[in-house]
Amino acid sequence: MLIEQLIRTIPKAELHIHIEGSLEPELMFEIARRNGVSLRYKSVDELRHAYEFSDLQSFLDIYYEGASVLRQERDFYDMTMAYLRRAAADNVRHAEIFFDPQTHTAREVEFETVLTGIDRALRDGESEFGITAKPIMCFLRHLSAEAAMETLEEALPFKERIVAVGLDSGERGNPPSKFAEVFARARDEGFLTVAHAGEEGPPSYIREALDILKVSRIDHGIRGVEEPELVDEIAARRIPLTVCPLSNVKLCVFDAIEDHPLKMLLDRGVKVTINSDDPAYFGGYVVDNFIAVHRALDLTEDEIRQLARNSFEASFVSNEEKERYLREIG
Repeated sequence: MLIEQLIRTIPKAELHIHIEGSLEPELMFEIARRNGVSLRYKSVDELRHAYEFSDLQSFLDIYYEGASVLRQERDFYDMTMAYLRRAAADNVRHAEIFFDPQTHTAREVEFETVLTGIDRALRDGESEFGITAKPIMCFLRHLSAEAAMETLEEALPFKERIVAVGLDSGERGNPPSKFAEVFARARDEGFLTVAHAGEEGPPSYIREALDILKVSRIDHGIRGVEEPELVDEIAARRIPLTVCPLSNVKLCVFDAIEDHPLKMLLDRGVKVTINSDDPAYFGGYVVDNFIAVHRALDLTEDEIRQLARNSFEASFVSNEEKERYLREIG
């Protein structure tokens, strides 16, 4: 119980959170009503009962339907503020938040509408909750590289408000190398880069993300354990992995949380971090993920503190800010 109290109170950074995946059913229905959007589910309970996923794609089908209610700047603001309020309860002190503009621009929602709603909430959230936050714009990998490049062009007038670009959506058949030119252009424009790799995709996708996209960190990366030499390389290069344990079990990557390789990765010297991914769908925010792996893998107080330190060391805050958070963790 003492360790669980530590988990709740220790400062944390969350580096793998899809803001559209934080849209809880209650808020989804509220936004749908005010925008006149019909959902195929008739109630919050019916929607929650649909959250039985067999793989990443079965989740994405519901995820994109949920995101379809988002139409106005206010919608993106309310969704982001709701996440920040919940994160503050977990003592998340810094968040780097993924957003998927293509999910919305495909429905003729303006890029500026999406970003302005999110950005305004991040500013208000810092004032109200003391959480600093940076948005990361993700490209949908199941769409074409040409579509990603068009989205990058749309983002350039707003690039001072976006810290990095990322790559998400279904991995199968969509290797990181598909987006080599897009990421090269993004780096030239001053964006940092991250990418989902090795969630359902093979270890070779992790190598492509590192060597071709030249990412600063890997989102998920858990299938790297299939190649021990790759784990050694990731550890030696101090490449962070933003791991999402409850998501991995919910999407059937592992049968149970007891099978998760997080502790092994930590023991191997990998800079692994704990995150919530799409918490409205996977049944847990960041503290829930910490507690789940602590109970299943018997994590010690020292390991909990190391995971919290890793989260700030892997973040895109300044070195001065990192040192301040690390002193608080002890």
